[in-house]
Amino acid sequence: MRILAVDPGSRHIGLALSDPSGTIASPLTVINHISRLMDAATVVDLAHSNQVGLIVIGQSLDEDGTPTFEGRRARRFAETLKMQTSLPVVFWDEAFTTRDARSARIQMGVSRRDRSGHLDSLAAVILLQSFINAQIEKKDEES
Repeated sequence: MRILAVDPGSRHIGLALSDPSGTIASPLTVINHISRLMDAATVVDLAHSNQVGLIVIGQSLDEDGTPTFEGRRARRFAETLKMQTSLPVVFWDEAFTTRDARSARIQMGVSRRDRSGHLDSLAAVILLQSFINAQIEKKDEES
């Protein structure tokens, strides 16, 4: 089953897509934020055109596990998504995905000048791979 990860931001929404087996995450695209309703419609269209079976929304949490301001924004976006699709929508802690994306680009040897763009799709990949890895670990523990 393909999984779509959504890393919502105030200006850009990063999207990542898993392979058909749901084990490897790859960047899909970045959507420029227009409005919650239009952004959700775009995500739903991409989910259907890529035959997605699950949508994972990145949600930032504070130390107590309570959604931050951005996390509450992600929850509102997810509610808008749920009104437009019957696909299951789940939350996943997006802690440090942007920082990890920045570090990954540095480790890949991307020059400082070329690193200046947004990291949204790479952050979505990190989010999705984290979710996938946790699901695999959970299955292994149950076996």
